[in-house]
Amino acid sequence: MLASQIGYYSLIFGLFVSLLITPICIKNFYDNKAIDTKIFSFSFLQFFLVFLSFFALIISFVTSDFSNETVFNNSHSSKPLFYKISGTWGNHEGSLLLWLLVLTFFIFLFIIKSNDQPKKYRILTIFFQQIIIVGFFLFILLTSSPFNYLFPIPKEGLGLNPILQDPALAIHPPILYLGYVGSSIIFSASLAGVVQNYISKNWAKHIKIWILISWIFLTLGIMLGSIWAYYELGWGGFWFWDPVENVSLMPWLCLTALLHSILVLEKKSSLTSWTVILSIATFTFSMCGTFLVRSGILNSVHTFANDPSRGIFILIFLSILILISLIVFFIFHEEKKQEISKIYFLSKETSILVNNWFVMYFLSVVLIGTLYPIFLEVISNEKISVGPPFYNKLIMPLLIIFLIFMSIGPKLHWIKTEIKKIKMQFFLIFVISCFISYLIIDNMGFKNLIFTFLIASAFYLFLTTLKDFFVKGFSNFSQKLSHFGFSLLILSILLNSFFSSEITANLRVGEKILFENGVITFESIESKKYKNYQSIMGNFNIEDNEKKSIILNPELRIYNQPHTITSEADIKTTLYSDKFLVMNLVKGNEYFNIRYQIKPFMVWIWISTLLIAMGGTHSLLRKNYEK
Repeated sequence: MLASQIGYYSLIFGLFVSLLITPICIKNFYDNKAIDTKIFSFSFLQFFLVFLSFFALIISFVTSDFSNETVFNNSHSSKPLFYKISGTWGNHEGSLLLWLLVLTFFIFLFIIKSNDQPKKYRILTIFFQQIIIVGFFLFILLTSSPFNYLFPIPKEGLGLNPILQDPALAIHPPILYLGYVGSSIIFSASLAGVVQNYISKNWAKHIKIWILISWIFLTLGIMLGSIWAYYELGWGGFWFWDPVENVSLMPWLCLTALLHSILVLEKKSSLTSWTVILSIATFTFSMCGTFLVRSGILNSVHTFANDPSRGIFILIFLSILILISLIVFFIFHEEKKQEISKIYFLSKETSILVNNWFVMYFLSVVLIGTLYPIFLEVISNEKISVGPPFYNKLIMPLLIIFLIFMSIGPKLHWIKTEIKKIKMQFFLIFVISCFISYLIIDNMGFKNLIFTFLIASAFYLFLTTLKDFFVKGFSNFSQKLSHFGFSLLILSILLNSFFSSEITANLRVGEKILFENGVITFESIESKKYKNYQSIMGNFNIEDNEKKSIILNPELRIYNQPHTITSEADIKTTLYSDKFLVMNLVKGNEYFNIRYQIKPFMVWIWISTLLIAMGGTHSLLRKNYEK
C-alpha cells in the first residue's frame, strides 16, 4: 500500500514539475542569457519522480499488493518473480507509465547531449516535448492511474494473461516503446527546427542520432514481437498482418524513409520538406498505434485495453498535436531553394527520393488495410477482415521494381552518375538472378511469372549487396550491413512464404499420418504439474522418407489463475528450415488437433533482422565516436 501511495504522489508532483518547466522555457527563450539551469534541474527531477513512481509499481507487483487495482487485475501470488516484474508493463496502466518514463528520460538525455546546438532550438524542443509529457501525465492521472486503491483488499489477484508470460514478450514492450517514444524527440526537434529555420546540415547531423536510436529499437521490438507470435500463439508464421502488427510497421516504414532523407539533407541540404513531414508522420503513427491498441476498436490478440473513453482522450490529444505540427509547418517552413542542387535522374538523391515514394506506397497499403475495416464498421456496421491476399496483391508487383532500385541506388554518385558507369556486371548479376529464380520456381512446380521475377529481384539485391563487401570492403559498412540484412530478410521471407508446407489432422495416441513422403506418429502423452499451471505434453515422432526422425513435444498448458488453456508449439530449428508442431484439444473426445508445418529459412528471418539493426547500431556508435 505504501509503495502505491509513493507512486501516486510522485506522479502528481511530476505533473507539477512539468507544468513549471513550460513557463521557464518561455521566459528563457526571450532573454539573452544561456539556458536556465532550472530547466536542467527540473527535467532531472521530472524523470526521477516518474522513475520513482514506476519503481513503486514494480514493488507493488513483486510484493503482490492486491490493494492496488492494477496488481489485482494483472498478477497472482503464484506467478514467478520474473513475470511479476514484467507484469508491471504487461497491462494498459503500467505500459503508459513506462511510456512516460521513457519520454522524461529521453528529454533529459536530449538536454545533456545537445550542448553544441543553438539555445532557442534546444528550448523549443524541450517546450514541444513538455506538451507531450504533460498530455501523458494527464492521461494517466485522469483515466489510467496504475495506483487505484481497492477496499476491501482481495486475498488473491486475477493473474496475468498466460500468453504474456513469456521471456520474449517480457522484454518486447520496453524495447518497442524506446522506438515509439524516440520518435517524440524527432517530432519535437523537427518543429523546433522549423520555427528557428534550423533544418540544415548541422541539424541533420544532430537529429540523425535520435533517428537511429528510435529505428534500431523499433526494429528489434518488432522482431521480438514477431518471434513471440511465431512460437507462442501457434500461428506458425512470422507475420499475419494483424492490425497491431501493422501499427508498429507503419512508424518503422516512416523512420526508414526518414533515415534515408536525412542522408540527403546532411549531404546536399535538400529534401527538407520530406524530412520534416516524415518526422511528424513517424510520431503520428506511433501515437495512432497507442490509440488503436487502447481504444477497444481493434480486435487483436495484442490489445489489452477496451475502454473507448481512454481512446477518445488519446484521439483528442493526438488531434491537438497534429494540428500544432501542421500550423508550425505551414507558417514557418521554407524550402531552402538556394541550397538545392540540380537533381539528375541518375543520382543518389533521385534514388533515395524514388525509394521514399515506394516506401510511402507500402505505408499507404498497410494504412488502408488496417483502417478501412474500422471505417466500414462505423459507417455500415459491416465487419470484414483484411488478410494476406490483400497485401500480397498490392505490394508484390511494385516490390519487384523497389528491390531493383534499391540494388542500383547505393552504387550511384551524389549529384550525377553517367550511364556508362553503371557497369555491365550488374546486368550480368540480374541475368544470373533470373536464372536462379527460374530454377527454384520450376523445381517447386510453380508457374507464376510474378513469383519468378519477385524472387529474381530479391536474389539480385542479395547478390549485389553481397558483392559490395568483397569489392569495396568496409567503406560505408553500416549501410552495407543493413542493406545486406534487408536483402536477406526479403529473400528469406519470399522463400518461406512460397515453399512452406502444412498438414492438419485430428489424431489420438498411437495413430499416424502420412506427410510429404514422411510419417507423423502420435506416440504418447504425459502430464506434469508446475507451480501455476499443469502441462499435457505430446510425444510425436516425425520420420522422413530417408528414415531420419526427430521427436517433437508440443504442450497444452492449463493455467490456474486465470483459468486458461494455451498451446505451446515445439519447433526443431536448423539453418535450412523449421519443423513446427502444435496441438489443441478437440472437445468431446480423446482426439487432439495437430498442425505440422515445414517452414524454410525461418532462422534467417531473425538473423537478417538482427543484421539490419546491427547496421544501424554500427552507424550510431561510429557517429558518437566521431563526435
